[in-house]
Amino acid sequence: MSASVIVYSTEGCSDCAKVKRMLDSEGVSYEVRDILADEAYQREVESLGFMGIPVTAAGGKAVKGFQPEAIKNLIASL
Repeated sequence: MSASVIVYSTEGCSDCAKVKRMLDSEGVSYEVRDILADEAYQREVESLGFMGIPVTAAGGKAVKGFQPEAIKNLIASL
């Protein structure tokens, strides 16, 4: 699977780490966008309708937080 999954996160975010570990265990490739490293990434999160992280985005949809079932459904819809 190509990196059509994006995880918006920051260093030290425990839920962000859980999302990344889950994706790794599922064999899903993803791109990490650190919202503190680039203000444009923060604006992307806001444009998706969220203020906080983690946000997992794929296929024009997004899931906020560590919600394993919702993230699996998001990936399955790709």
